Amino acid sequence: MKDAKGKLGVLVIGVGGAVATTFIAGTMLTRKGLGIPVGSITQLATMHLGKSDENRFPKIKEVVPLADLKDLVFGGWDIFEEDAYAAARHAEVLTVEDLDKVKDELQAIKPMKAVFDQNFVKRLHGTWVKVAPTKWDLKEAVRKDIQEFKAKHNLDRVVCIWCGSTEVFTKISAVHETLPALQKAMQENSPEIAPSMIYAYAALEEGIPYINGAPNLTVDMPAIWDLAAEKQVPICGKDFKTGQTMLKTVLSPMLKTRMLGLKGWFSTNILGNRDGEVLDDPGSFKTKEESKLSVIDNILQPSLYPELYENIYHKVCINYYPPSKDNKESWDNIDIFGWLGYPMQLKVNFLCRDSILAAPLCLDLVLFIDLAKRAGFSGIQSWLSFYFKSPMHDYEHIAEHDLFIQSANLKNTLRHLVYPVYLADRP
Repeated sequence: MKDAKGKLGVLVIGVGGAVATTFIAGTMLTRKGLGIPVGSITQLATMHLGKSDENRFPKIKEVVPLADLKDLVFGGWDIFEEDAYAAARHAEVLTVEDLDKVKDELQAIKPMKAVFDQNFVKRLHGTWVKVAPTKWDLKEAVRKDIQEFKAKHNLDRVVCIWCGSTEVFTKISAVHETLPALQKAMQENSPEIAPSMIYAYAALEEGIPYINGAPNLTVDMPAIWDLAAEKQVPICGKDFKTGQTMLKTVLSPMLKTRMLGLKGWFSTNILGNRDGEVLDDPGSFKTKEESKLSVIDNILQPSLYPELYENIYHKVCINYYPPSKDNKESWDNIDIFGWLGYPMQLKVNFLCRDSILAAPLCLDLVLFIDLAKRAGFSGIQSWLSFYFKSPMHDYEHIAEHDLFIQSANLKNTLRHLVYPVYLADRP
């Protein structure tokens, strides 16, 4: 495995959004010793090494060769021109007192012009956007941005992460099946090529790992899988698993483990930030809905347990409510049944903070995808499914949604990577 020496560039698509600015400012505060990275597996979690009778539980960051936070250099693109400090003030997630502690660093992050197509995000009106004859030309412009950013900051490595808005639902079609078809579609300005796909293509051509934090199609297609294999680049996604869906990946395994039945699961949310505004459009909501609905069936396996989980009624609603700002509230009404079919209910009310939950996921994914690249991994990184609502998988595999199995897979992969070092270090 290559060392984690040198600077690691972190290029964020949607760098002025609430999630991105919370992630960046929080990382800056943490590396100055001014904050605790609560929620970050890479910074706080431990893992067991050795045989079952060995009481060895080092922190992951102590044994896994991850990039140091002081070596991260942030940049990115946004459809609005304001710098990261102004954007973070506008998002109103972190206090002004906290933001002012890293004000100069945040103000230095000025977004590059973004690739934007309002057909894919109906509720936003970008003012800081690239203009080019074709989507292929836009891809080349993004590649140039990456090259210049890397040279300007003297970077050794770069990763790219999507923290932008949810695009309208796009079904996979012939243009997404092969690399030549995708290239032709970009050159011909096909309406089936979304901005997120342009960023992903550009990043992979530059040999840069790509993280898809939204439920967009983006890298979840055979054409991009082929490009990732050709360039030997890791990819992962999709859709950060933060609030309500995280609870589903915990509660569903509980029901299945105890062989308790499920009749229906009604989920509703209110959210007031830019994400909530975007999801107020039916096209974007459809993309998010598909991501949220996939969880329960995968975990409960109704084909194996028809008497418990056949014909579950699963409903998801998201409501835009501006006064909530970044504070998301979710309600779940869960109709279950037990011995002899007698009915019971679970009711869950989660008052969470969307960006506060997503920020540590961004940090972990950036560090882990860089680790994957240095370890020689490429293609879909299923061991990172822990972080996503709709974990990517190819046509020959199925996704794992159970949070506890995902956690075990994550740590087992890390053990595999560090085991030779562990053996050498044993007394």
